[in-house]
Amino acid sequence: MATADGGTADLFGAAPTAPSPNGQPRLAAEHIPLAERLRPTHMDEVIGQSHLLGPGKPLRLAFQAGKPHSMILWGPPGVGKTTLARLMAHHFDADFIQISAVLAGVKEIREAVERARVNQSLGRQTILFVDEVHRFNKSQQDAFLPHVESGLVTFIGATTENPSFEVVGALLSRAQVYVLKSLDDADLAALLSRALDQGGLGIRVDEGGRQQLLAQADGDGRRLLNLLEQLATALTAAGREEADADFVGEALAPSRRRFDKGGDAFYDQISALHKSVRGSNPDASLYWFTRMLDGGADPLYLGRRLLRMAVEDVGLADPRALTTALEAVATYERLGSPEGELALAQAVIYLACAPKSNAVYTAYNTARRFVAEDGSRPVPVHLRNAPTRLMKELGYGREYRYAHDEPEAYAAGERYFPDELPRDPRFYQPTPRGVEARIGERLEHLRQLDRSARDHGEKGQT
Repeated sequence: MATADGGTADLFGAAPTAPSPNGQPRLAAEHIPLAERLRPTHMDEVIGQSHLLGPGKPLRLAFQAGKPHSMILWGPPGVGKTTLARLMAHHFDADFIQISAVLAGVKEIREAVERARVNQSLGRQTILFVDEVHRFNKSQQDAFLPHVESGLVTFIGATTENPSFEVVGALLSRAQVYVLKSLDDADLAALLSRALDQGGLGIRVDEGGRQQLLAQADGDGRRLLNLLEQLATALTAAGREEADADFVGEALAPSRRRFDKGGDAFYDQISALHKSVRGSNPDASLYWFTRMLDGGADPLYLGRRLLRMAVEDVGLADPRALTTALEAVATYERLGSPEGELALAQAVIYLACAPKSNAVYTAYNTARRFVAEDGSRPVPVHLRNAPTRLMKELGYGREYRYAHDEPEAYAAGERYFPDELPRDPRFYQPTPRGVEARIGERLEHLRQLDRSARDHGEKGQT
């Protein structure tokens, strides 16, 4: 647990100057992380999140309301969640208690509640900030509810995961959700300039080097400041004061794009890939495919998703799509990375360019719903197998018409559904695209043969 004087830096901050709570001198400024030295002390100093902090926007209004309220701050790492929570406590002169759900347990929660009770007896408000709140289980999250309801604490939770799935409904209903965005290039450039001017690093970075830093930061302000500190150390070791693009590239290990396997970024990106393929845009499809690879996604997972796309979105409009996807997965399994990734990329482009049909997908789901809602109807006698004499005596299979002995290898007018059905349901509706257009023509021809056979049978009975 940490107070406003402790905890980990979230984005950027001002250097503390007062003594520490235990009376010991604080660390010298050069030993304080850059993110902490630049942490804002006022809302107007925050970089980014203008959709929440601009004039008339929700969080600015919350600051101006005169009374704090419980909230969930949802956004990617390094965009200012902890900073905003601390600013809220400073603005309302509230005691700031920080708990990390990664490290804390029941003991830390109880200690925070007891401290809040002391604050209440002294007439002071308490802001309880729970970082990574999604990592607390249901019972731990429920433990906050009575204290939020009673007003003992103002609860602020920070999460990188969708709170709709990761925060219990009772707590979610008592807190306003604010969505924070990644910092764009303009935000990152402003933060970088502030760090170089006010961070006390004593280094310079040319325009090419700055662009390298912004690209590696990938929308994460804390990552940008950490990279800048690493760069300052490398410049000192090299006896240099200025970094260009080449030096930045050599000094800093390339970092992957933000990608949290199993988290929102993961599912958002696979959704973007799937929808780009469905939308027949090969360039966007390839972009999201390579973005996921760059972020560390398992290529075989992507291969399995391509198989799904082949059957769900291409289907019989191009039956080769499934074969292409299967062969791409097999090629990757044989060659591994990076050579096998080219085969997967080929499948991505093929699927995106293929004619689209979800007729099989729709037919399958429609048939499943029909069967789930219908009774267990018996198999018609003429369709039953007759491997024993008794079954033959009961007439199993007696009136079955062998299609290969019929004209066009089709038993026109034959029924294959249970006899009790009033009419034959039609699940599969071919689209007029690709191979499926020809399938549709073939099926219509066979149905015409059925109609002719039935008309002829009815005339023969009159």
